[in-house]
Amino acid sequence: MKPPRSGVAVVEHDDGDAERMDALVRRAQAGDVDAFEGVYRAHARAVFALCKRMCGDDVEATELVQDAFVRAWERLPGFRGQSTLATWLHRLTVNVVLERWRSKKRDAMRMLDDPEGIALNALEQRADPDAEMDIAAAMTKLPMGARTVFVLHDIEGYAHDEIATMTGIAAGTSRTQLFRARRALARLLEP
Repeated sequence: MKPPRSGVAVVEHDDGDAERMDALVRRAQAGDVDAFEGVYRAHARAVFALCKRMCGDDVEATELVQDAFVRAWERLPGFRGQSTLATWLHRLTVNVVLERWRSKKRDAMRMLDDPEGIALNALEQRADPDAEMDIAAAMTKLPMGARTVFVLHDIEGYAHDEIATMTGIAAGTSRTQLFRARRALARLLEP
């Protein structure tokens, strides 16, 4: 892959795609709405998938995608290409999701005292005991704080110190949340 022009790092499948995306980013940075639409189309699915993993709800994830791209439009002129655009959008999206939770004054970082109760309650709600519950559905049963740490650590690959910085909790709390989330998920997914 050729080095990106103008310092904008973009990861694409081939040089032609990278050059096209680089040009779109530069035009969008200059205020070209049509170019930004191209950036949106190229990255919207990945941003939606991240939002869906973090919040567990299609409607809220769709709203968060819109919020993330509004924020991206506002901050794109400051994008210097020190990371790929996809990485920059990923971090921006995580921050948008976390800010949404804080603004709604959700108690996102508290785990219920009885994570076993969560698992048992979720198992009791299953209409068909033989039906399998996939991990995405099981994750929606977790409290917001546990789900956040689980997604950021086990799915997105962030370290506990990074999660602590992003969410405003202690690294030890992040470890505890992850342990409880894994335990609750194991109980939710057992046959």
